Amino acid sequence: MKSYDRMLVALVCFIILLFAGVNTALSMTERDNVNKPWQVEISRLCRQLEEGTEPDLSACSYVKVIEEYTGNEDFFCSKDSYIIREINGTFYRFDYQAAGAKFQTIRILVNVFLLVISILFLGILVYLRRQLLTPFHRLINVPYDLSKGNLSVPLEENRSRYFGRFVWGINMLREAMEDQKQRELSLQKEKQTLLLSISHDIKTPLSVIKLYASALSKGLYQDEEKRLGIAVKINEKADEIERFVSQLSQTASEDFLPLEVNIKEFYLSEIINNISAYYSDKLALNQTNFVVDSFSDCILVGDADRSIEVLQNIMENAIKYGDGREIRIRFSSEEDGRLITVTNSGSTLPEEELIHIFDSFWRGSNSGSKSGSGLGLYICRQLMLKMGGDIFAEIKGEHFSVTAVFRMA
Repeated sequence: MKSYDRMLVALVCFIILLFAGVNTALSMTERDNVNKPWQVEISRLCRQLEEGTEPDLSACSYVKVIEEYTGNEDFFCSKDSYIIREINGTFYRFDYQAAGAKFQTIRILVNVFLLVISILFLGILVYLRRQLLTPFHRLINVPYDLSKGNLSVPLEENRSRYFGRFVWGINMLREAMEDQKQRELSLQKEKQTLLLSISHDIKTPLSVIKLYASALSKGLYQDEEKRLGIAVKINEKADEIERFVSQLSQTASEDFLPLEVNIKEFYLSEIINNISAYYSDKLALNQTNFVVDSFSDCILVGDADRSIEVLQNIMENAIKYGDGREIRIRFSSEEDGRLITVTNSGSTLPEEELIHIFDSFWRGSNSGSKSGSGLGLYICRQLMLKMGGDIFAEIKGEHFSVTAVFRMA
């Protein structure tokens, strides 16, 4: 911002110097031309009068009137500039328009033109400073603050046509990150509480088992019936521990991602145009043949943003695990559903692993050294189910397809 202000100051100084230079040049030109053109015309007219010929004013640019002195009182009073000459014993007055008047008009026009251009140019620069640079300057540290977890201070709302929606989006992002942070803290607290509770509950039956096992190892129970009773009690305590472990496993397997959807109606073209616009350029760089079949537009029910997220996850999987030759998006209808199928060439996933691809944290044997968390298709399935749709996959020869089923309005 300071460098921009310095540029504005330098520009103002340049404009001042430009005005001074132009006016100096005009003054020098005016000084060089003053008292010359009309004197030449007056000398020519004087020669014509001396020769007794009618003076020709049509060829004169400066001399306007020639008046002969007849004793009239206003002879020596004229609004215009004039020169009086005696020719053949008679006084003549030559009224002329000085060259300085023309130069004055030119000077005014040049200065007005430079002033208008300067005001317009400075106005544009000041407008850019106020409407673009100043709001942008306030946003410079926002990404850094968000990366450091400073989520408490919202940005001041701005109605600027350039940054108003951006500031609104940043505030929405900040609020979403703050909510996510609070959810994570709450989940961590619940997880810690659950672990402490279960570990405490397990200690009691575990200590009983250890006590019975120690007594049996030392031969404290000689009666066969008592030993059988102790074995039954040990089995009961083991069942109790098993229930705690099952509870822990069930809690761990529950939905751990806060996937929220906002059910509305939207057009199929809205999500397809978004996917096509993004992946056309990306796949062109990879030299992958990307084909989007023609389709008839229709109204779908669900969350448009989440639907785009689903298709993006499917496309990223197709790029990552396909052979890079072709990716195709096809469309079909089934009862009240609209099917969108993404097919990639070069399938390397074994048929027997197909049933696991929508499980959380599961990665196929074809993943190799490719990075990933095993959550992409799991998230797709959870989102589609929450939107009242479905998703499935199939392998046909060397082609792998994932189909998302959307509800139609």
